[in-house]
Amino acid sequence: MDTGSVGVPTGQQVIARLERLEVWSLSYLFIGIIGLGFLFTFYDIFDINVSFIQTCVQLNKGCTPENALEALPLPVLLNLVGYVVGTLVLSPIADRIGRRNMLMITMLITGLGSLYNAFVGDYVNFNIARTITGIGIGADLAIVNTYINEVAPRKARAKFTTIIFIMSALGAFVGIWLGLILTTPATPWPLGLPFAAAGPSFETGWRWMYGVGAILAVIAILLRFELPESPRWLIGQGRFAEADAVVRSMEERAAKHGPLAEPLMADVYGAATPPSPFPYRDLFGHALYLRRIILLFVVWFVGYITVYSFASGFTAVLSALRYPPPEAGVIAAVGTLGFVAEAAVMSVIVEKLERRYWLPIGAGVTIIGSIVVSIAETNIWLSFLGAILIFAGFNLWVSPTYALTAECFPTRARSTGFALVDGVGHIGGGIGVMIIAPILPQLPVFWALGLISVFLVIAAILVQFAPHTRNRHLDHISP
Repeated sequence: MDTGSVGVPTGQQVIARLERLEVWSLSYLFIGIIGLGFLFTFYDIFDINVSFIQTCVQLNKGCTPENALEALPLPVLLNLVGYVVGTLVLSPIADRIGRRNMLMITMLITGLGSLYNAFVGDYVNFNIARTITGIGIGADLAIVNTYINEVAPRKARAKFTTIIFIMSALGAFVGIWLGLILTTPATPWPLGLPFAAAGPSFETGWRWMYGVGAILAVIAILLRFELPESPRWLIGQGRFAEADAVVRSMEERAAKHGPLAEPLMADVYGAATPPSPFPYRDLFGHALYLRRIILLFVVWFVGYITVYSFASGFTAVLSALRYPPPEAGVIAAVGTLGFVAEAAVMSVIVEKLERRYWLPIGAGVTIIGSIVVSIAETNIWLSFLGAILIFAGFNLWVSPTYALTAECFPTRARSTGFALVDGVGHIGGGIGVMIIAPILPQLPVFWALGLISVFLVIAAILVQFAPHTRNRHLDHISP
């Protein structure tokens, strides 16, 4: 029962106080700490984009820059299989032992996988290392989004999810540009980088890239020790005094921005529901959450076909479409500027629209970018513009849909629910790459990029059946 001890507020009282906060009320340092983990996570997702050609040529007998696309689907799929295993196994544990503790464990696993990648001696071990890395990434993304959703102010959950997502964009930017510098030969700009380092005397740039990833993981682990636990999770555990201490600190910081509103107890219910011993049963046994699981799983599954075809394979796709590898790498690298710009702009405007409306906009921008690349032909600057639009478009919808997904499940099983739909949905990325990759070289550029983009259109249609969540209490959306 949520009665509290003498002098200790009840769970409902603490949640009411938390709900009245209208500004980010933790240290802004924590945004950087969480964001650094996201930076590494997306660095690892994107670092294979440019560097894989060099990796494949060295480790996979018979691989050439022109046919590297044929070998790409396997490591992408295995990375995503690891993602699914990690998110399904580790995310429910976060609902039991806490968000903060699992955030350190998931980053440790991811870092070990990246370190393994740096020292592999053959293609089999490369794929095993990518699988291990995926295990950590899958759970980390689910738990980070859960954590942000539970500590951000009600009117800005998508905003702060997107602010963290800026670090994701920077991770993708670093992963692709570092790959361009370390794993492609020096080529006059704009068809390559004049200062790129790859050559007969330096063919191990891809190993250095995974080594950098391992170092980033160590830094992220050490910083995450500073994070407080989610007060919503603490309340579910009956640890009201600890939740009160966290919220009291948040109130002190929020009060510096102006007087605090009075807590409204009438808006709070179900705040102290304990975590289910079997969170999967709790979700699948509830008709509301079962419907949401099915809908959001399909949205992520289909949408990730587009995302991973571009995120992990854009360079290989362009090479298969007969772009010289250095030029293909430069086009992909310049495209990441669109990702960074999109995340920065979205952090300002994301709360202007309901979450589900951003996916059609993202699909439209992606299609426009694909058309621009397809008509560019030998005009490298037009190809750059198209790539920027593609990277902006296929990422534009991700952060608001992250927020929507976390909002659609109750605190007692939020990490588990996110894992089920986003985590398992990543299988779509792997399967999509495996199925469409062999087809792409047979198609003109327009139809190849159009085929990749059309899946985002389908996801945009489906997500319109998701609930309205913007500016609503979490416990009202998902009791």
